[in-house]
Amino acid sequence: MTYLAGENMRGGYGGADILKGCTVGVDKGEIAVIVGPNGAGKSTAMKAMLGMLKLKEGRVVMDGKDITMLSPQDRVAEGIAFVPQTNNVFVSMTVQENLEMGAYLRQDDFRETMQQIFDLFPILKKKRSQPAGELSGGQRQQVAVGRALMTQPSVLMLDEPTAGVSPIVMDELFDRILEVRASGVAILMVEQNARQALNIADKGFVLVIGENRHTDTGAVLLADPEVRKSFLGG
Repeated sequence: MTYLAGENMRGGYGGADILKGCTVGVDKGEIAVIVGPNGAGKSTAMKAMLGMLKLKEGRVVMDGKDITMLSPQDRVAEGIAFVPQTNNVFVSMTVQENLEMGAYLRQDDFRETMQQIFDLFPILKKKRSQPAGELSGGQRQQVAVGRALMTQPSVLMLDEPTAGVSPIVMDELFDRILEVRASGVAILMVEQNARQALNIADKGFVLVIGENRHTDTGAVLLADPEVRKSFLGG
């Protein structure tokens, strides 16, 4: 059984359906990547998994429990953390204050978790007293991911984590994402840089107009001539 799965999801905003029966999922200790052309429903699928989109059909199941009717806040309490593509840090707060905001649901001592974040992202420890608004785009992404990890999630959702960053920063972020996977967290990621994302993915879902076009391991999808031609630039 897949740890987190959105099954046969159908829905959209207003009258039109953006998702047309697609299925995506991820297991613990795994990276699953959703790729596809613009308008394919990639981010919409992720928002449906988080509860930000009410489904007309289908369901979302986490660890064997149907969470379709839960609010986004309740899904966070169940162990899902979400990093949106934009506006994902509190720019007037320091790096450390941003991380502390990620622990708002916790009642325990979270200092050890914060140290783990600083070990994962050493630049954040160096800049812990600096306002997040003064950081580079890549550093802000590290803050956003770190804040999400402060909740000690079982599932980490990332919407376009490398958008707008340089290739070097993208590689560094992917290296850190691999480290998070090694800790046993399930990672579900929407990514425009499809080739690089599939290169680190255990599982890939290629969506086209809200439907599953290809589903396989990242390696198999990278080697598929049709996927390469249609979605990876040859």
